[in-house]
Amino acid sequence: MVTIKDIAERAGVSFSTVSKALRDSPLVQHKTKQHILSIAKEMDYQPNIAARNLVSKKSGAIGIVWPSIERVALSSLITKLSEELEKQGYITILLINNIESSIETLRRYQVDAILIFGDRDSNTSYSNLNQMKIPILTYGDAGYTPYSTVDVKRGQAIRLAVRHLVGLGHRDIAYVGEPQSHDPLQTVKIEAFRDETLRQGLHMEGDPIIQMQGLEFHDGYIAGRTLLERSTRPTAVISGGIDLTRGILRAVSEHDLTIPYDMSVVSYDNLPQMEDLEIPMTMVGVAISTMTTAIVETILELIKDPSSIRTIHLEPELVVRASTTYKNSLS
Repeated sequence: MVTIKDIAERAGVSFSTVSKALRDSPLVQHKTKQHILSIAKEMDYQPNIAARNLVSKKSGAIGIVWPSIERVALSSLITKLSEELEKQGYITILLINNIESSIETLRRYQVDAILIFGDRDSNTSYSNLNQMKIPILTYGDAGYTPYSTVDVKRGQAIRLAVRHLVGLGHRDIAYVGEPQSHDPLQTVKIEAFRDETLRQGLHMEGDPIIQMQGLEFHDGYIAGRTLLERSTRPTAVISGGIDLTRGILRAVSEHDLTIPYDMSVVSYDNLPQMEDLEIPMTMVGVAISTMTTAIVETILELIKDPSSIRTIHLEPELVVRASTTYKNSLS
């Protein structure tokens, strides 16, 4: 294993000079620094992270706890977070497991901070973490944990979707996104949908909210077929997420109908993939870039000041694309 001492001997400089050059110190002349870096690369030098951590008392790692691999919509956010944290000099350790066991694993790795993609039904998982000295940031749990949180105003996003469709003349609007199992994050959206449709004076035949087994592609497909086979189908649909939206699109296509001329669709989830669907999707939510910036900045602040508590609510936006149109444009 190549050491700093080996590089120093090859370069004909001191141990201290090599150490400074590898840390990009301005105290080393540019020409000398480049010479040292070239030799280090040639010798395939790999820094001893464990030794560095002992000196700095920092691991250079951020732990991310993702309780369920089924949350496909978050994969774009995880990827972006890893990229941005790497730019800040951190690696990420991703654990897909229950919160308590994940925390114990990350504690052994002595990570500098932990990001938890929370589940409001798992608050008991936080009960044993009060003595943790590692900064903890949760996503999606504002008001439900004693830790700093970055959250999204999901209800406001659904209200934006309803108002957009009402503005286009739609009065019969359905919502796809109620799983059979209790999911507080989805409940927020459903309650906002019911409240906003009442505020807008909408009175629809039958229950406008379609209950499904889950929130995956197949669930959206079945829900879409259910809506389209009603004697009076809605003129517009709000989908609770991108996977559901993909399923709805498949159902519409199989019925030889077109979006938006036979049915307008707005999807929750402000993701780049929305523009690459069969039809560019009108969407509501917080952009991945905005979420990433808020999370990374908060993590860095917590590392500097672990005792601080921050709660950030991100405002959603409506992005209008080709999947919605005026009601009188429908066939």
